[in-house]
Amino acid sequence: MSNWSDTLAVFDLETTGIDVETSRIVSATVAIIDVAGEVLERVDWLLDPGIDIPVQATNVHGITTEYAVQNGRIAADGVSEIVATIREHLARGLPLVAYNAPYDLTLLNRESIRHGVAPLDAPSPVVDPLVIDKAVDRYRKGKRTLEVTSAFYGVTLDDAHDSGADAIAAGRVAQAIARAHVKALPLTVGELHVLQAQWALQQAESFQAYMRRERDPEFIAAGGWPER
Repeated sequence: MSNWSDTLAVFDLETTGIDVETSRIVSATVAIIDVAGEVLERVDWLLDPGIDIPVQATNVHGITTEYAVQNGRIAADGVSEIVATIREHLARGLPLVAYNAPYDLTLLNRESIRHGVAPLDAPSPVVDPLVIDKAVDRYRKGKRTLEVTSAFYGVTLDDAHDSGADAIAAGRVAQAIARAHVKALPLTVGELHVLQAQWALQQAESFQAYMRRERDPEFIAAGGWPER
């Protein structure tokens, strides 16, 4: 089988909201896992996002505005370090795993621009287990959240919506998919990156068609992978 999944960089953000254009980073993890899914390196950040953290967001990740203000880093410094860490791992040739990559990578891009940090330039190769899972197991019923998909692939996720737990689980899910769907996936991660962009586009078009049919004739699905 392909060995692209032997060593992976993994990445996750917890944020103030769901809109990538306006939401801010509250916490982040960038780690490296080995072939057994064990953590080799890990860096965690807690940032003061510079805006109030809405109660809905705190209910998801458990971090309050007060806690972030008292204990968090200045956002610009944290964003700069997150980008530098990812850039370094990609430069070493490590694939970057992010579950629903366009959310985390687009939000990181907007935060970089907001704080005057040189953003990642077309990050590659990216591995997005959400996009791959939808492509290789298209007709499976049920939700595709990280929690549900982790359980399906036998990956333990004890502390969902903690950036570290989520990042590491996403990497292990990517490895499980690589093992389970050897024939469906290309041998190199470069080819996989290109294929995921095509799959993501097809998935967005399919979702848009469904929404227009069922809910809103004007609905437009956000396209663009791994960044919008």
